[in-house]
Amino acid sequence: MWRIDRSKKQKNSRAATGVVLDVAILHRIFSFALKREMVAKNPVQLEGRPGDNPAGGAEPYSAEELRRMREHAGEDLLAFLLLRWTGLRGSDAATLTWREVNLSGKEIERLTQKRRKKVILPIHTELQFALETEHARRDPAPGERVLLNPSTGRPMTRPRLYERIQGIGRRSNVAGARPHRFRDMLAVDMLARGASPYDVAKMLGDTIETVERHYTPFVKELRERVRKILETGVGIEELARIATEQSMATTKKPN
Repeated sequence: MWRIDRSKKQKNSRAATGVVLDVAILHRIFSFALKREMVAKNPVQLEGRPGDNPAGGAEPYSAEELRRMREHAGEDLLAFLLLRWTGLRGSDAATLTWREVNLSGKEIERLTQKRRKKVILPIHTELQFALETEHARRDPAPGERVLLNPSTGRPMTRPRLYERIQGIGRRSNVAGARPHRFRDMLAVDMLARGASPYDVAKMLGDTIETVERHYTPFVKELRERVRKILETGVGIEELARIATEQSMATTKKPN
């Protein structure tokens, strides 16, 4: 626990998930040693899987937080919009090149770094305008990065992107601002608009299981939809009652 607490105090700690991953790797190493009878037992015990966070889970921005961040994005507006409308992980957003952006087709085609999944993302109108403006201003080569560090003019890196988003959070008074929360936001936003977990999984380059586990519990609209179905639909009890009434009516008919 002390390592997690110390890690959380460091920059770019990502909620100390690196410590959890280190423990998972050690667990696998000792599991291998146990199978080879090199150790008597595995001293590293895991609860759940790395990446699971049942206490926290997804942390989407609220609509008000997004409004304030957009208002205070300033020179980081392109980074804000790219994360907001694509849900790309920080590493993918930072290394995205113009070759992967099809402005005429209004799509972004990317092989994700973490899962090595190909995603084809439709470009939202707001992001399309920002990308076209940036492309016209820079006239970049296909291999150039889409995002540049506004402070240096050099290609954006993942740590610098993290810091830039934190900066937007400070300026807009949004606590805990970081790139991955945009991914959470897009998933919840899509589900609230009526997209299926399959649609969201394809957009994020993730699995349906992950979407259902991490994002659907946060969508109040989905719960309200289920509530409405339960209260207004015809369930098994109603069907049984109707069937009984129809049977009784048929039995009572005179010959």
